Amino acid sequence: MSSLFSAVTDAEVVVCCGPGGVGKTTVSAILALHLAAQGKRVCVLTVDPARRLADALGITVAGSEPVEVPGVVGGSCHALMLDTEGTFDALIDRYAQSDEQATAIKANRLYRSLTSAVSGTQEYMAMEKLYELCESAAFDVVVVDTPPTRNALDLLDAPNRLTSFLENRIFRALLAPTKVGLRALSVATKMVLSTIGKVAGAELVSDAVTFFQAFAGMEEGFVTRAGAIHERLRSPSTSFLLVTSPRADAIAEAQFFADRLSEAEMRTAGVVVNRVHPRFLDHDLDLSLLEVPGDLGVLSANLAAALAVADSEHMAVSGLISALAPAPVATIPLTADDLHDVASLRALGPLLEASEGSIDA
Repeated sequence: MSSLFSAVTDAEVVVCCGPGGVGKTTVSAILALHLAAQGKRVCVLTVDPARRLADALGITVAGSEPVEVPGVVGGSCHALMLDTEGTFDALIDRYAQSDEQATAIKANRLYRSLTSAVSGTQEYMAMEKLYELCESAAFDVVVVDTPPTRNALDLLDAPNRLTSFLENRIFRALLAPTKVGLRALSVATKMVLSTIGKVAGAELVSDAVTFFQAFAGMEEGFVTRAGAIHERLRSPSTSFLLVTSPRADAIAEAQFFADRLSEAEMRTAGVVVNRVHPRFLDHDLDLSLLEVPGDLGVLSANLAAALAVADSEHMAVSGLISALAPAPVATIPLTADDLHDVASLRALGPLLEASEGSIDA
């Protein structure tokens, strides 16, 4: 069986995905640093608003430009935290037909709400930033640290949802009267707007109409870009790395995510099982040691308890490993200390090189 690292080393995009609380950010950082150590130019993009990635890499991430991680030998490693508003503004500037159109859209109150609060905007902007990084040719590989499973699924589906929204009949009707004003709206569309106005207020409806009319002429560029992003995600050059832990709930959620990837024709390239309790023996414990009085008996009992935990983790993960075979598996052991600097993260990189078919291989 090939190693997990060999399964992703030629990828241009590696998406680290899985349940919450299993260490995806840590694994993303370990992988990025290990790829960089092999001579790659790497950028790791985190969609998680928490600052764990920046803290672990010892950098300050702000704005929309990648920041270089110091002390990397071989290639290079940069990190970037998603700036939803800045990415959206850059898109408006790209597709607007004039500076005046871009200014009008960015000054609109509905647009400002879209960039900060509306569900789905962050997910699409994450995929837009990913596409931008790939197209820049500044990096050999982009590692994406995704939010927990359900949010990550929204993230991967964001290009399709944006396309559906832009092709919606009401949206297109609101774009129609750009030149002649609101009077050109159809009777049906006016009725819809009237109903919305009674619930949300006429001022909000006015903002919406102004925004959509200012948006006129730009929708084709957004649809084209969304299609290109979707193709990038389905490309053989994109690998999905499933990160989980030995917890039963995390394994079940990881399996759910793997199934959804398969349905979307996206392949799970490998599995990382994080925070695995080590199995200190490669054979069964002599149970007679438990009856020995004194420290030896106590230590043997502790060892027996630790082995039981390791064995239960093996049983819990084995089903997922079998279901995803022949995807290679790497394990990262449970550590007493948090991984809080580049040196400790880099030290775990060789674990991704191990060829494993089970968590105790």
